[in-house]
Amino acid sequence: MPTMWPLWLVASLLALTQALPFEQKGFWDFTLDDGLPMLNDEEASGAETTSGVPDLDALTPTYSAMCPFGCHCHLRVVQCSDLGLKAVPKEISPDTMLLDLQNNDISELRADDFKGLHHLYALVLVNNKISKIHEKAFSPLRKLQKLYISKNHLVEIPPNLPSSLVELRIHDNRIRKVPKGVFSGLRNMNCIEMGGNPLENSGFEPGAFDGLKLNYLRISEAKLTGIPKDLPETLNELHLDHNKIQAIELEDLLRYSKLYRLGLGHNQIRMIENGSLSFLPTLRELHLDNNKLSRVPSGLPDLKLLQVVYLHTNNITKVGVNDFCPVGFGVKRAYYNGISLFNNPVPYWEVQPATFRCVTDRLAIQFGNYKK
Repeated sequence: MPTMWPLWLVASLLALTQALPFEQKGFWDFTLDDGLPMLNDEEASGAETTSGVPDLDALTPTYSAMCPFGCHCHLRVVQCSDLGLKAVPKEISPDTMLLDLQNNDISELRADDFKGLHHLYALVLVNNKISKIHEKAFSPLRKLQKLYISKNHLVEIPPNLPSSLVELRIHDNRIRKVPKGVFSGLRNMNCIEMGGNPLENSGFEPGAFDGLKLNYLRISEAKLTGIPKDLPETLNELHLDHNKIQAIELEDLLRYSKLYRLGLGHNQIRMIENGSLSFLPTLRELHLDNNKLSRVPSGLPDLKLLQVVYLHTNNITKVGVNDFCPVGFGVKRAYYNGISLFNNPVPYWEVQPATFRCVTDRLAIQFGNYKK
């Protein structure tokens, strides 16, 4: 049944625009899955589209007779994936809203490749060989909100991105530098996924993110040695896992007081300076697993909304009775529903039960399984 797949895809696309922050129901995540048939909502951005849900029936006229050779076209979805295409095909219907070109051999986006596609809402170019993008390639895409161009050969952020863009997935490329002004005019941008690029801290020019009001940013699997200090202060989610970060210093997080979720797993963090976490009053989830911490970070009891802490696979040898919960009559507005401490050299039989007095259920605590 060749038409069933696009119908399901359109339904998924419409549903994703309704996501709210921190509910893990937001954006497609191509970090684990290469293709659209394997959509993964594991990491949400919480973004809301700027123009609402696209109305597929309201667009007139329709050009249903137009469909590139070898592609599947239905309900304004044009699916041309896995065809070995060397270039963007011609004869794409002007009323197309979703164009899927992933898993092809496209190496260049030319000036007129998307001519006339004024209604395009989502463009999927994942897993091609794109290394060159004409400065006017995206000019016709006045309503584009989602651009997925991960797993290509790009060495820079594409120029002149559409001002309507809400979400950019550009991970697993060869980008080493993010210059100032590259995101200029993108007032609607909410989510950027740029992990898997050889980015160092020095690769971000001062002011590179000026003007952006991002909700979600991921720079995982890069070459960062510290937390970047010039990211948008509007962030609710920041993921810096799988880098080479060695410490969190006092003012590293000063700018990010609106964070709900902070991902720092799989780094080389040995030290978190006292007071560093005090700048995160709304934090709900903290990932510090797979690092080199020798103790539970100080300041956790003061994070009144914190519910999940990942500390597994570190070098923690002791857990104090006040490491997680407020002392005495200290107020915690949300109890923990997940604390992971497994794969640490902690003699768990020495940990006092009162240590977890502000945890919803003892099953929320994970201990044990330590191997030297």
